[in-house]
Amino acid sequence: MTADHASAGPADRAGAAGHAGHSHGPSRDLQRKALWIALVANAGFLGAEVVGGLVFHSLALLADAAHMFSDVVGLSIALVAQQLLSRQATARHTYGLQRSEVLGGQFNGLTLLAVAGWVIYEAIHRLGQPASVEGGGMLVVAFLGLLVNVGSAVMLARARGRSINMRGAFLHMAVDAVGSVAAIAAAVAILFWKAEWADPAVSLAVAVLVIWSAWSLLKATTNVMLEGAPGDVDLAEVEAALKADSKVSDVHHTHLWSLASDVTAFSGHVVLEEGSSLHQAQVEGDRLKAMLADRFHIDHATIELECHSCTPDPADAPPVHSH
Repeated sequence: MTADHASAGPADRAGAAGHAGHSHGPSRDLQRKALWIALVANAGFLGAEVVGGLVFHSLALLADAAHMFSDVVGLSIALVAQQLLSRQATARHTYGLQRSEVLGGQFNGLTLLAVAGWVIYEAIHRLGQPASVEGGGMLVVAFLGLLVNVGSAVMLARARGRSINMRGAFLHMAVDAVGSVAAIAAAVAILFWKAEWADPAVSLAVAVLVIWSAWSLLKATTNVMLEGAPGDVDLAEVEAALKADSKVSDVHHTHLWSLASDVTAFSGHVVLEEGSSLHQAQVEGDRLKAMLADRFHIDHATIELECHSCTPDPADAPPVHSH
Protein backbone atom coordinates (compact mmCIF):
# COMPACT_ATOMS: atom_id res chain seq x y z
CA MET A 1 0.00 0.00 0.00
CA THR A 2 1.31 3.44 -1.01
CA ALA A 3 -0.65 6.66 -0.58
CA ASP A 4 0.31 10.21 -1.43
CA HIS A 5 -2.08 12.64 0.26
CA ALA A 6 -0.31 15.93 -0.26
CA SER A 7 -0.01 16.05 -4.01
CA ALA A 8 -1.79 19.13 -5.36
CA GLY A 9 -4.80 18.50 -7.54
CA PRO A 10 -6.59 21.14 -9.63
CA ALA A 11 -8.50 22.53 -6.67
CA ASP A 12 -5.34 22.66 -4.57
CA ARG A 13 -3.48 24.51 -7.31
CA ALA A 14 -6.25 27.06 -7.65
CA GLY A 15 -5.85 27.99 -3.99
CA ALA A 16 -2.12 27.54 -3.64
CA ALA A 17 -1.29 31.22 -3.75
CA GLY A 18 -3.90 32.04 -1.13
CA HIS A 19 -2.89 29.08 0.99
CA ALA A 20 0.65 30.39 1.19
CA GLY A 21 -0.62 33.36 3.15
CA HIS A 22 -1.07 31.30 6.34
CA SER A 23 2.65 31.26 7.05
CA HIS A 24 2.31 32.14 10.75
CA GLY A 25 3.39 35.76 10.32
CA PRO A 26 2.08 39.19 9.34
CA SER A 27 -0.51 39.18 6.55
CA ARG A 28 0.59 40.16 3.08
CA ASP A 29 -2.03 42.93 3.08
CA LEU A 30 -0.28 44.44 6.11
CA GLN A 31 3.08 44.09 4.35
CA ARG A 32 1.79 45.89 1.25
CA LYS A 33 0.39 48.71 3.40
CA ALA A 34 3.74 49.11 5.18
CA LEU A 35 5.57 49.21 1.84
CA TRP A 36 3.22 51.88 0.47
CA ILE A 37 3.68 54.14 3.50
CA ALA A 38 7.48 53.74 3.39
CA LEU A 39 7.51 54.45 -0.36
CA VAL A 40 5.49 57.68 -0.04
CA ALA A 41 7.62 58.92 2.89
CA ASN A 42 10.93 58.23 1.16
CA ALA A 43 9.87 59.57 -2.23
CA GLY A 44 8.67 62.76 -0.55
CA PHE A 45 11.98 63.32 1.27
CA LEU A 46 14.26 62.29 -1.63
CA GLY A 47 14.01 65.65 -3.40
CA ALA A 48 14.80 67.57 -0.22
CA GLU A 49 17.92 65.51 0.40
CA VAL A 50 19.23 65.93 -3.15
CA VAL A 51 18.74 69.71 -2.94
CA GLY A 52 20.38 69.77 0.49
CA GLY A 53 23.39 67.78 -0.72
CA LEU A 54 23.92 70.11 -3.69
CA VAL A 55 23.35 73.36 -1.79
CA PHE A 56 25.51 72.38 1.20
CA HIS A 57 28.16 70.50 -0.88
CA SER A 58 27.79 67.36 1.23
CA LEU A 59 28.80 64.00 -0.24
CA ALA A 60 27.33 62.27 2.82
CA LEU A 61 23.91 63.78 2.02
CA LEU A 62 24.23 62.98 -1.69
CA ALA A 63 25.33 59.43 -0.82
CA ASP A 64 22.32 59.08 1.45
CA ALA A 65 20.12 60.58 -1.29
CA ALA A 66 21.48 58.05 -3.80
CA HIS A 67 20.71 55.31 -1.36
CA MET A 68 17.27 56.80 -0.78
CA PHE A 69 16.70 56.77 -4.55
CA SER A 70 17.58 53.08 -4.52
CA ASP A 71 15.12 52.80 -1.62
CA VAL A 72 12.33 54.29 -3.73
CA VAL A 73 13.16 51.95 -6.61
CA GLY A 74 13.57 49.00 -4.24
CA LEU A 75 10.31 49.69 -2.43
CA SER A 76 8.53 49.96 -5.78
CA ILE A 77 9.97 46.60 -6.85
CA ALA A 78 9.03 45.11 -3.48
CA LEU A 79 5.44 46.33 -3.92
CA VAL A 80 5.23 44.81 -7.40
CA ALA A 81 6.67 41.54 -6.09
CA GLN A 82 4.26 41.55 -3.16
CA GLN A 83 1.35 42.08 -5.54
CA LEU A 84 2.49 39.16 -7.71
CA LEU A 85 2.41 36.93 -4.63
CA SER A 86 -1.36 37.36 -4.53
CA ARG A 87 -1.85 36.02 -8.05
CA GLN A 88 -3.88 32.82 -8.13
CA ALA A 89 -2.12 29.61 -9.11
CA THR A 90 -2.60 28.37 -12.66
CA ALA A 91 -2.00 25.15 -14.54
CA ARG A 92 1.29 26.64 -15.75
CA HIS A 93 2.36 28.16 -12.40
CA THR A 94 0.93 25.64 -9.97
CA TYR A 95 2.28 27.43 -6.90
CA GLY A 96 1.39 30.88 -8.20
CA LEU A 97 4.24 33.41 -8.46
CA GLN A 98 5.69 32.72 -5.02
CA ARG A 99 9.30 33.45 -5.95
CA SER A 100 8.61 36.87 -7.38
CA GLU A 101 9.37 38.27 -3.92
CA VAL A 102 12.74 36.50 -3.98
CA LEU A 103 13.54 38.17 -7.30
CA GLY A 104 12.53 41.48 -5.71
CA GLY A 105 14.95 40.80 -2.85
CA GLN A 106 17.76 40.01 -5.31
CA PHE A 107 17.13 43.24 -7.21
CA ASN A 108 17.31 45.19 -3.95
CA GLY A 109 20.61 43.52 -3.09
CA LEU A 110 22.10 44.46 -6.48
CA THR A 111 20.95 48.08 -6.20
CA LEU A 112 22.57 48.27 -2.75
CA LEU A 113 25.88 47.12 -4.27
CA ALA A 114 25.61 49.68 -7.09
CA VAL A 115 25.00 52.51 -4.61
CA ALA A 116 27.95 51.39 -2.47
CA GLY A 117 30.25 51.39 -5.51
CA TRP A 118 29.29 54.96 -6.44
CA VAL A 119 29.75 56.22 -2.86
CA ILE A 120 33.19 54.60 -2.54
CA TYR A 121 34.33 56.14 -5.83
CA GLU A 122 33.21 59.64 -4.84
CA ALA A 123 34.51 59.36 -1.27
CA ILE A 124 38.02 58.34 -2.32
CA HIS A 125 38.12 61.27 -4.73
CA ARG A 126 37.01 63.71 -2.02
CA LEU A 127 39.44 62.43 0.58
CA GLY A 128 42.26 63.80 -1.57
CA GLN A 129 40.41 67.03 -2.30
CA PRO A 130 37.99 67.81 0.56
CA ALA A 131 35.10 70.06 -0.49
CA SER A 132 33.81 72.96 1.57
CA VAL A 133 30.70 71.68 3.38
CA GLU A 134 28.06 73.79 5.18
CA GLY A 135 27.67 71.81 8.39
CA GLY A 136 24.55 73.56 9.74
CA GLY A 137 22.31 72.89 6.75
CA MET A 138 23.74 69.41 6.41
CA LEU A 139 22.85 68.69 10.05
CA VAL A 140 19.20 69.75 9.62
CA VAL A 141 18.66 67.68 6.47
CA ALA A 142 20.40 64.63 7.95
CA PHE A 143 18.26 64.80 11.09
CA LEU A 144 15.03 64.98 9.09
CA GLY A 145 16.24 62.06 6.99
CA LEU A 146 16.91 60.07 10.14
CA LEU A 147 13.29 60.55 11.28
CA VAL A 148 11.97 59.30 7.92
CA ASN A 149 14.35 56.33 7.83
CA VAL A 150 13.77 55.19 11.41
CA GLY A 151 10.00 55.48 11.10
CA SER A 152 10.01 53.48 7.86
CA ALA A 153 12.41 50.85 9.24
CA VAL A 154 10.34 50.29 12.39
CA MET A 155 7.14 49.93 10.38
CA LEU A 156 8.70 47.46 7.91
CA ALA A 157 10.33 45.47 10.73
CA ARG A 158 6.94 44.91 12.35
CA ALA A 159 5.43 43.70 9.08
CA ARG A 160 8.29 41.75 7.50
CA GLY A 161 7.85 38.32 9.13
CA ARG A 162 10.00 35.75 7.28
CA SER A 163 9.69 37.43 3.86
CA ILE A 164 12.98 38.08 2.04
CA ASN A 165 11.24 40.73 -0.02
CA MET A 166 10.27 42.63 3.15
CA ARG A 167 13.71 41.97 4.61
CA GLY A 168 15.29 43.65 1.58
CA ALA A 169 13.04 46.68 1.96
CA PHE A 170 13.80 46.82 5.70
CA LEU A 171 17.57 46.63 5.06
CA HIS A 172 17.33 49.62 2.73
CA MET A 173 15.64 51.64 5.48
CA ALA A 174 17.96 50.44 8.24
CA VAL A 175 21.12 51.21 6.27
CA ASP A 176 19.68 54.60 5.32
CA ALA A 177 19.07 55.32 9.01
CA VAL A 178 22.72 54.50 9.75
CA GLY A 179 23.71 56.74 6.84
CA SER A 180 21.71 59.59 8.35
CA VAL A 181 23.42 59.08 11.73
CA ALA A 182 26.80 59.13 9.99
CA ALA A 183 25.85 62.33 8.15
CA ILE A 184 24.83 63.91 11.47
CA ALA A 185 28.18 62.93 13.00
CA ALA A 186 30.05 64.39 10.01
CA ALA A 187 28.02 67.62 10.23
CA VAL A 188 28.88 68.00 13.93
CA ALA A 189 32.59 67.40 13.18
CA ILE A 190 32.50 70.05 10.45
CA LEU A 191 30.63 72.58 12.62
CA PHE A 192 32.84 72.30 15.69
CA TRP A 193 36.23 71.19 14.36
CA LYS A 194 36.15 72.22 10.68
CA ALA A 195 36.90 68.58 9.82
CA GLU A 196 35.92 68.61 6.14
CA TRP A 197 37.42 65.14 5.72
CA ALA A 198 34.69 63.69 7.98
CA ASP A 199 32.13 63.94 5.15
CA PRO A 200 33.83 61.48 2.73
CA ALA A 201 35.17 59.38 5.64
CA VAL A 202 31.72 58.57 7.05
CA SER A 203 30.50 57.97 3.50
CA LEU A 204 33.10 55.20 3.13
CA ALA A 205 32.01 53.66 6.43
CA VAL A 206 28.37 53.65 5.29
CA ALA A 207 29.37 52.11 1.95
CA VAL A 208 31.01 49.18 3.77
CA LEU A 209 27.82 48.64 5.77
CA VAL A 210 25.77 48.76 2.56
CA ILE A 211 27.99 46.07 0.98
CA TRP A 212 27.59 43.83 4.03
CA SER A 213 23.81 44.23 3.96
CA ALA A 214 23.65 43.55 0.23
CA TRP A 215 25.80 40.43 0.54
CA SER A 216 23.64 38.93 3.29
CA LEU A 217 20.49 39.65 1.27
CA LEU A 218 21.89 38.18 -1.98
CA LYS A 219 23.10 35.11 -0.10
CA ALA A 220 19.64 34.48 1.36
CA THR A 221 17.80 35.00 -1.94
CA THR A 222 20.24 32.79 -3.86
CA ASN A 223 19.68 30.02 -1.31
CA VAL A 224 15.94 30.15 -2.04
CA MET A 225 16.47 30.17 -5.81
CA LEU A 226 18.75 27.12 -5.51
CA GLU A 227 16.08 25.39 -3.38
CA GLY A 228 18.29 25.26 -0.31
CA ALA A 229 16.81 24.41 3.07
CA PRO A 230 15.53 27.47 4.97
CA GLY A 231 17.82 28.62 7.75
CA ASP A 232 15.12 28.46 10.44
CA VAL A 233 14.13 24.81 9.87
CA ASP A 234 16.46 21.84 10.51
CA LEU A 235 15.79 18.81 8.30
CA ALA A 236 17.24 16.45 10.94
CA GLU A 237 14.74 17.79 13.50
CA VAL A 238 11.88 17.34 11.04
CA GLU A 239 12.90 13.72 10.41
CA ALA A 240 13.25 13.08 14.15
CA ALA A 241 9.77 14.50 14.80
CA LEU A 242 8.27 12.20 12.16
CA LYS A 243 10.13 9.14 13.45
CA ALA A 244 9.00 9.89 17.01
CA ASP A 245 5.40 9.20 16.00
CA SER A 246 4.19 5.87 17.38
CA LYS A 247 2.71 4.83 14.01
CA VAL A 248 5.90 5.56 12.02
CA SER A 249 8.68 2.97 11.65
CA ASP A 250 10.97 4.81 9.22
CA VAL A 251 11.46 8.05 7.26
CA HIS A 252 13.59 8.44 4.15
CA HIS A 253 13.98 10.34 0.84
CA THR A 254 13.32 13.64 2.62
CA HIS A 255 13.65 17.08 1.01
CA LEU A 256 13.21 20.54 2.51
CA TRP A 257 13.17 23.81 0.53
CA SER A 258 11.45 27.19 0.21
CA LEU A 259 8.77 27.98 -2.34
CA ALA A 260 9.08 31.59 -1.20
CA SER A 261 11.14 32.97 1.66
CA ASP A 262 8.18 32.63 4.04
CA VAL A 263 6.67 29.45 2.56
CA THR A 264 8.49 26.22 3.46
CA ALA A 265 7.92 22.97 1.56
CA PHE A 266 8.74 19.37 2.52
CA SER A 267 8.53 16.01 0.81
CA GLY A 268 9.45 12.57 2.11
CA HIS A 269 8.62 8.89 2.34
CA VAL A 270 7.14 7.70 5.64
CA VAL A 271 6.93 3.97 6.43
CA LEU A 272 3.97 3.15 8.67
CA GLU A 273 3.64 0.18 11.00
CA GLU A 274 2.40 -3.05 9.47
CA GLY A 275 -1.35 -3.60 9.15
CA SER A 276 -2.49 -0.03 8.47
CA SER A 277 -5.50 0.23 6.18
CA LEU A 278 -5.71 2.84 3.42
CA HIS A 279 -8.11 4.86 5.59
CA GLN A 280 -5.81 4.65 8.61
CA ALA A 281 -2.86 5.70 6.44
CA GLN A 282 -4.73 8.77 5.20
CA VAL A 283 -5.69 9.78 8.74
CA GLU A 284 -2.10 9.32 9.87
CA GLY A 285 -0.75 11.33 6.92
CA ASP A 286 -3.09 14.23 7.65
CA ARG A 287 -2.05 14.19 11.30
CA LEU A 288 1.65 14.22 10.39
CA LYS A 289 1.17 17.16 8.03
CA ALA A 290 -0.69 19.09 10.73
CA MET A 291 2.21 18.42 13.12
CA LEU A 292 4.73 19.73 10.56
CA ALA A 293 2.68 22.89 10.02
CA ASP A 294 2.31 23.50 13.76
CA ARG A 295 5.88 22.74 14.89
CA PHE A 296 7.95 23.79 11.89
CA HIS A 297 5.67 26.18 9.94
CA ILE A 298 5.87 23.89 6.90
CA ASP A 299 3.09 25.14 4.66
CA HIS A 300 3.32 22.55 1.88
CA ALA A 301 4.05 18.93 2.81
CA THR A 302 4.00 16.01 0.41
CA ILE A 303 4.21 12.70 2.29
CA GLU A 304 4.46 9.39 0.48
CA LEU A 305 3.10 6.75 2.87
CA GLU A 306 4.42 3.18 2.65
CA CYS A 307 3.79 -0.07 4.46
CA HIS A 308 7.42 -1.13 3.96
CA SER A 309 10.66 0.43 2.72
CA CYS A 310 10.75 1.19 -0.99
CA THR A 311 14.30 -0.17 -1.17
CA PRO A 312 14.05 -3.39 -3.18
CA ASP A 313 14.81 -6.62 -1.35
CA PRO A 314 17.29 -8.81 -3.33
CA ALA A 315 15.20 -11.86 -2.42
CA ASP A 316 12.22 -10.34 -4.24
CA ALA A 317 14.16 -9.80 -7.47
CA PRO A 318 12.86 -11.82 -10.47
CA PRO A 319 15.04 -14.79 -11.47
CA VAL A 320 17.56 -14.30 -14.22
CA HIS A 321 17.35 -16.89 -17.02
CA SER A 322 20.45 -17.70 -18.97
CA HIS A 323 20.21 -18.56 -22.66
